[in-house]
Order: sequence, then C-alpha cells, then structure tokens
Amino acid sequence: MAGDNLLIIANLIAAQARDNPDLDVLSFEDQGAVATRSYRQLWENGQRLAAGLAGVGLKQGERFALLIQNHPEFVELMIASAILGSVFVPIDARTRGAKLAYMLRDSGCVGMVCADYSITDALAVLGDSPDVAWAAVIGDGPVSAAVPVHALSEWLAAPLPSPFLEVAIHSEAEPMQLMYTSGTTGDPKGIVIPHGRFGAVSGHGEAVFGYRAGDRPYTGLSLTHGNAQFVTLAPSLKMGLRAVISRKFTKSRLWDIVRAHGCTTFTLLGGMVTAIYAEPAKPDDADNPVRLVISAGMPAAIWEAFEARFAVDIFEFYAAMEGGMTIKRVGEGPVGSCGRPAPGLLAKVVDEDGQEVPHGTSGELMFSMEGAPFPPVSYHNNPDASAKKVVDGWLRSGDIVHMDEGGWVFYEYRKGGGLRRNGDFVNPAFVERTLAEHPQVDDIFVYGVPAANGAPGEKDVVAAIVSAGDADPRSIFAWATARLEANMVPTYLQFVTQIPKTASEKPQERFLIDMFNAGTSPVHTTQGERQ
Repeated sequence: MAGDNLLIIANLIAAQARDNPDLDVLSFEDQGAVATRSYRQLWENGQRLAAGLAGVGLKQGERFALLIQNHPEFVELMIASAILGSVFVPIDARTRGAKLAYMLRDSGCVGMVCADYSITDALAVLGDSPDVAWAAVIGDGPVSAAVPVHALSEWLAAPLPSPFLEVAIHSEAEPMQLMYTSGTTGDPKGIVIPHGRFGAVSGHGEAVFGYRAGDRPYTGLSLTHGNAQFVTLAPSLKMGLRAVISRKFTKSRLWDIVRAHGCTTFTLLGGMVTAIYAEPAKPDDADNPVRLVISAGMPAAIWEAFEARFAVDIFEFYAAMEGGMTIKRVGEGPVGSCGRPAPGLLAKVVDEDGQEVPHGTSGELMFSMEGAPFPPVSYHNNPDASAKKVVDGWLRSGDIVHMDEGGWVFYEYRKGGGLRRNGDFVNPAFVERTLAEHPQVDDIFVYGVPAANGAPGEKDVVAAIVSAGDADPRSIFAWATARLEANMVPTYLQFVTQIPKTASEKPQERFLIDMFNAGTSPVHTTQGERQ
C-alpha cells in the first residue's frame, strides 16, 4: 500500500500501480526498438531491484552511482533507492578517468550500476575510489574484477519480495540523490536533492510547463541531467502522460521518433536547437504532432523561424539544480528572453558588491522567495560552498544576465570562466589536464569563443597549444576523443609559439582570442586547417 506522502517517488508509483496499473506510462526507445513500462511494472521491478541492492549490502542512507544511459532500469533504480532509503548518484555514462574517480570518491559511493559500455571505464578507477565494494551491470560484464560484479538481469528475474518491501523514506526532506555540477570553477560539487524537490516539480507539468491531459512528452536528454528528470520524467509520472525517452539524443531521428510515437511536446537545450535547425529543410517539416517545444537556450536569431518551420510553439525557461527559475510562456515577453521569475520567486541582478544594477546592465542573477528567504542549498561534503550559495536569503545563481524594464531576463554567460556547451558546463581544467599528457603538447590553455551555432551563452571550446616538435592535429583530436566526454573535446586546436601570460603566469585569454579572430595563428578542426 502506498504511503501518504506522494512527494516520494516510490509512494507515487505504488499509488499509480494501484489506481492505473496497466498504463504504459514510459516507453524507452533505442534505434527503433521500444521497451515499455506500466506503473505496475515500474513498481514490481523497483521492488525486485531493491531486494537485489539489499542483497549486496546497500543500507539506508548509503550512496551508489548510476553510470547508465536512459534504460528502463534507470527509473526502476530510482524507485528501488527510495524503497531502501538509499541515495543514488547519477553520473553521465561517458565520464571517465580523474573526473569519475573524484565523483565516486567524494560521494562515498559503496557501489555502482553500469552498463556494458561503461563498466570498463568504471572499473579502471577503482584504485582511486576505495569505498566502492560492488558493481552491477546491464548487459555483459567482465568475468573477473577487483570487486564482485552482479548481473542486473538476475535481480530482475528473481521472484517478487513477499510481502512487498516497505518504503523506508518517510520525510520528503531526506536526500534522494546527489547530482554533481560540471565544476566550472573547481571540482564538481554534489548537490543534495531531497525527495521533496523531485516530488514538487512533478506538479509543474500543467502549472508551469503547460502540459495537458493526453500530451505525450519526448526527451533524448540523459536522466543523469536535471532537465530530463524534472521537465519530462517527474511530470509524466505524476500526470500519466505516457512519455517517450530515447537511449540518447540523435538530431537526425528526432522528427521520425515523435511522429512514430505521436509525441506532442519535447525538450531541448542550447546547441541542440541549432543542430536540429541545421538539418536540411524538408517539405514535411511542419507535418508533425508536436505542439510545444520546451527550450532552455533558444537562439533569438532562429526562434521565430524555428516555430514557423516546424509549426510549434516555444516555451523558454532558465533553471538551475540548486534552485531558481525563470519562465517565458508561449506568446509572452520578448523573443530572446529566458523569462521572468517563476510563480513564488523574486529575482534581481547584482554587481560584484551585491548591489542591484540598473535595467539593461549585466550582473549576477539572484533569487529569493516571495515573503520568505530562499531555503539553504546543501553541497555534499562542502559546507563552505553551501554557506556561500545563499546569502541573506538570496540564492546566487553564478550566471550573468541582464534584465529589461519589464523584468524579462536575458541570459549571457556563466560567471567564473566556465564554458557552457550544448547545455552543459565544461571545466577547462579537465581538458587542459588531459591534453597536456599528449607527447606533442608542451603548453596548453583552454578557453571559449561564441558558439558558431549562435545559441545564447554557448561557447565552442578552443585549445591553444604550444607544440613540442611538429604536432599532428589529428593525433591530438584522437587523443582527446578517446579520453574526454564528447562535450569536452575541443572544437578548435589553435597552435601558438607561446601562451601569452602575465607576470604572475596567468594566461591572457584576450590575446589568444584576438589571434583566433584575426587568423594570425593556425587553427584546426577535425576537418583540417581553418581557412
């Protein structure tokens, strides 16, 4: 029987399994193959996986990592974790090396769930992740490893627990997951997200995003990302919207997927928009079932053309996992704005001293609650960062914007030197560290230039390199591709005789940008030297 508190995902699914057991609420699509899950299946598989996790010793309050793409098991493990009262740590399955080891170590994960495409990289960092005592895998795993490796299929094939395991979480204030930031100005920080946060946004479907009964949402964004969880998954589970989720996003198949499944809405981030728009126009572009696109980073230059070409409406918003949100509903406000504060929120733009700036002036975006201070933000294992995030009742977003006289917010860039690319923030230090190990790289500095796709606030990644000898750009690109997440691989390699630096050895980015723009230094892409 479901508990009274439906803000907890396990209770919500239990209640839906009782009232709407056979509704195929989620369909997971992978290159045309489809696996559906009804509420009954989600609940029963959640129970089986909870029993499997308990069998390897996972206890209430302990943490384990999810290093998988968008499989049905991702959602079922979210439910299983709530049943046990554990905390899951979603990590992009492409993460590897030092960054992965840091997240596993910092979070104190005692285990990890991988897939056949991520298990090798995950096992490779066990020496730097001493708390990890077990792994489970979707698909084939290694015959032997430094820790026991269990097959998730065996857990799912086991009989249902009898009686059902009771949900161990009773308060929505208890932690549900640790979602790591991208680490733009230092090591990634694990945001402690309570059950109540996921539960609350499950009610945003109609009130905020404008979903209607009978809508069928689509996403190809990773469930390790807040957008897929909060914009698509949570409202769909609450409203019974029969969402379609791709294993991973593919721009060339987007319209085929939404047509095949009758999807009426989908979500986009940053550079994804221009990637879709850049596909060759087709006579039937407007012949699709989509009525609403929920976007975070729609370029003003193609906004209205995108709506006209595909016969859709754009809902634009800004949000961060720590909190704070602006929304621009269809037909409201100026094109190019990411909205005004969502209901219940206040926003202001401040300078470096925390003083509010005039309309039209750039500054940091801050949020508070109407009639109350913003609630504290908790970063796992990082009390100093937690204390600095909310100051005098105002949440510091870390994003630079300007606001017009009507209160409409326009996003500009991320404060502190990080690079936003395709909706994710890239830490230049990780890229520099990896490329510096290439035998042909003598010195390196990574920076950003405005994205060629025109997405607001987005950057293309440039690696300025002083070569040791006669460097081969193809070799360096191959090195980066093999060792970095796709979003971190540089768009450009810029070869210079030296990195311009101050007397204190701080690289002077502006001189590199001047050289880049003027074409006075050789610049290579994966296609060859830029002319």
